[in-house]
Amino acid sequence: VCLLACKQENNVVMEPEFNRTWVERYVYSENDEVFVDSPEAGIEGFAHAPANVKYAGMEIEKAYFVAKLCNQCDNPPCVQVCPVGATYKTAEGVVLIDQEHCIGCRYCIQACPYGVRYLDPRKKVADKCTWCYHRVTRGLKPACVEVCPVGARTFGDMRDPESPVRVAIQDASVAVLKPSLGTSPKVYYLGIDSEVR
Repeated sequence: VCLLACKQENNVVMEPEFNRTWVERYVYSENDEVFVDSPEAGIEGFAHAPANVKYAGMEIEKAYFVAKLCNQCDNPPCVQVCPVGATYKTAEGVVLIDQEHCIGCRYCIQACPYGVRYLDPRKKVADKCTWCYHRVTRGLKPACVEVCPVGARTFGDMRDPESPVRVAIQDASVAVLKPSLGTSPKVYYLGIDSEVR
């Protein structure tokens, strides 16, 4: 539901390889092997998706899902490499792309350590998650957060002690992806295993 809401809200190409957000399934086998898959980016869910052939027939110890999206880094390498300043950080700290100025060079796509940028095949410019900046600046939640039926995604202002996201992570075990890179990502994951980081 969250992926479809994102695509519709942000006019993202409906093909599975173009996503501002997607869901990955992590499966741990009895042999302590970790398998990751994301059939069609998880847009149809995983209930009817066949199990990855690599772990078919194995005893599964545990499995879980991880949402992937732009990490809205405090030190974004994508901003540093953009030769025309089309990728920039707003005063609120949200990393955006000015698609009118983007020349489609793909430097930002290569620089992103999280693999969350892509080239829009229609416009030939870079695209990525913006946390639905057009919504949050009007006091609304991002589309993926708004529609999540189980509350798996939370959004808010970390500077506000009453913010839902700050409340959710204040006493929980949280981590960010690839912390050693020094990008200071602003997407936090609750109880995430080291294989994901």
